Amino acid sequence: MPSKDKTDFQTQKQYFHRQRSCLFKLFIGLPLLVIMCILVEWSNMGNDNKKNIPPSFLSQHLTGLHNSSTSDDSAGSQSLRSFFQSEFGISLQSYYMLQEAVYWPGPHRPITHLSMSTSPENTKFTIQNLKESYQTGEELFVMVHAKDFNNNSKDYGGDFFQAKLFWSKSKASVFGDVVDLLNGSYSVRFLLPWVGEAQVAVRLIHSSEAVQVLKHHRDTDSDRVYYNGYYEAPGPNKTRLNEVVECNVKWDKNGLESLGTKNCCCEYSDPRTRETWRCKKPKSLPCSALVYHSMGSYRNRLTKEEKALMEETNKGIKGDENIIKILHSPGNKTIDVPEKCRPGLHTPVPAGFFLDDVWTSFVCNISHFTPQTTTKCLKDKHIYMMGDSTMRQWFEFFVKTIPTLKQMNLHVQYNAGPLMAVDVENNIDLHWRAHGFPLRTFKTAVASLHYISNEIDDLAGGPHTIIMLNLGPHFTTYPLDFFTLRVLRIRKALLALLQRAPDTTVIIKTVNTGYKDVFGSDWYSLQLDRVLRWAFQDVGVYILDVWQMTACHYSKENIHPGPIIIKNEIDVLLSFICPK
Repeated sequence: MPSKDKTDFQTQKQYFHRQRSCLFKLFIGLPLLVIMCILVEWSNMGNDNKKNIPPSFLSQHLTGLHNSSTSDDSAGSQSLRSFFQSEFGISLQSYYMLQEAVYWPGPHRPITHLSMSTSPENTKFTIQNLKESYQTGEELFVMVHAKDFNNNSKDYGGDFFQAKLFWSKSKASVFGDVVDLLNGSYSVRFLLPWVGEAQVAVRLIHSSEAVQVLKHHRDTDSDRVYYNGYYEAPGPNKTRLNEVVECNVKWDKNGLESLGTKNCCCEYSDPRTRETWRCKKPKSLPCSALVYHSMGSYRNRLTKEEKALMEETNKGIKGDENIIKILHSPGNKTIDVPEKCRPGLHTPVPAGFFLDDVWTSFVCNISHFTPQTTTKCLKDKHIYMMGDSTMRQWFEFFVKTIPTLKQMNLHVQYNAGPLMAVDVENNIDLHWRAHGFPLRTFKTAVASLHYISNEIDDLAGGPHTIIMLNLGPHFTTYPLDFFTLRVLRIRKALLALLQRAPDTTVIIKTVNTGYKDVFGSDWYSLQLDRVLRWAFQDVGVYILDVWQMTACHYSKENIHPGPIIIKNEIDVLLSFICPK
């Protein structure tokens, strides 16, 4: 058995060896000198024994590039720092923090049978130092001990648990903060925010072994979700010629090369984002004849063993069923939130709690809005919503809630938009549009699909402008570096907008829970959520946390949450726009 120091050294050596050939896609086209500097910077990191940076998620690109060196190591460091700062406005240290945020531990041994994975039946949780009663604002700690199907205790981490404290009679719930101790045990911290009673619930969303299945398919099998491109052109005798082909993101490796190479495809590169959408060439029509886009279908390439691991998903685990008694604590400031809502506030865990189906926020002081106060808040506002269907739910809520807001028929495919509603009496115009490729939707005009960063670049902004955006479910099958580049471009556009119009209101909606399979698991969503928070934490925008709200509510999980959750999300949203 090798010593721990030797094992750590070998792991670190392998990591830095990989980093020398791991440059991500945005580096393509950089001058050779800058690339050499990047390589030297990573080489220098490998010589610093004090650093313990987890493995990078960056994909391998620029294959064939050999190790390079320069006599001026400080110049290499400076070039890399300057690149991140000038291109995206982030520091190199911030980028390393992202690597740490998305790092996820895994098994330290080969998994050859389902019995070696975490068993939801054998895994148990216990309440630590249970007391007869607690006071509001106190904390409760729970320990989860993972075991495999042979009832053996596990000695490594990586399981994905979600936990909540709840009481059904009062429709109360709060999200629990799960910490992986990396030894098969997990610590869960709960804040006790309401007076009354409560119980603990813990779910195994995915075992550490199933997480590795998800990670493998995300990094190598991105075309398991594919899309259709519809080509049309005039034919003889006033007919229309039609062809439907497969399309997807252009990205090296990750399964997306299956469309073909060289002259296989039509490529559609956006000049501003530099992203490329690619479709197989039609047999008889030109590339310029692409008119419509839609979701194609799903390919399930899970092996028999992988399917068995994924079947043990979203299972409740057994543990202490004791009822927690919570008494009122007068003057407890832990759960009081007097602070006015403003950009840049930290999102704690928990971010709030439900009681009688009403969300109380720990981020800032929120109000609960009526149709009349909603109209007053949005009066004289231009509102631009960009993202997916979970953002469209907000659009639909406003159209239904504000009596004077009337939706216009723009004669487009509804699920992709763009959509528009107008309240002439109160001078409100409300817009929603999808985030562009990749988009799982019904057949829609390609011309209607715009990248969010381009839309932001085209807005003047100002005190009457509100921008709301989100990204998530449509990106779960792609590598994190692809999603990160998309988010960083949006970040850059927002920084420019806020520089020219600093009084613009910008709200970033985080990712919902709800998906549990290889095409859209909550583990994928959590990783995307961490990228979003990292990218926008210092931009001067509001980050509206819906992850905890959708994870801890009693209603059945759905990527499109029900009316109760949406109403509470809107109350937080409007409190950002019209703080008190």
